[in-house]
Amino acid sequence: MEREFDQTTLKIAELNDQCRKAMGLCGRVYQTAGITALPPIDQSAIREAVERFDDFTDDNDPHGERDFGALEHNGQKIFWKIDYYAKDDFSQGSEAPERPEQTTRVLTIMLAEEY
Repeated sequence: MEREFDQTTLKIAELNDQCRKAMGLCGRVYQTAGITALPPIDQSAIREAVERFDDFTDDNDPHGERDFGALEHNGQKIFWKIDYYAKDDFSQGSEAPERPEQTTRVLTIMLAEEY
């Protein structure tokens, strides 16, 4: 059964997909120290896996925003998370994450143990 969400949630999910799939173009991207310490080929493979991630379920995406995922790479659990900040103030969350003109998305990729 397909889950149903309101238009605001669908817009947020669409923008989050853009942030993930156009990494660095539709938001900011950060890797934690654990990811950065991996060999460049592994970092690249992890980023590609994040871009391709589509295993959204009721368990890992209960609000339908497609803002979190977990995957494995070479036996290591990897998490990614998208957060929403006010456009020019990273000390405040965005009050309207469905409006890209008011929101900066930040995608963080991390080892699960760093969460």
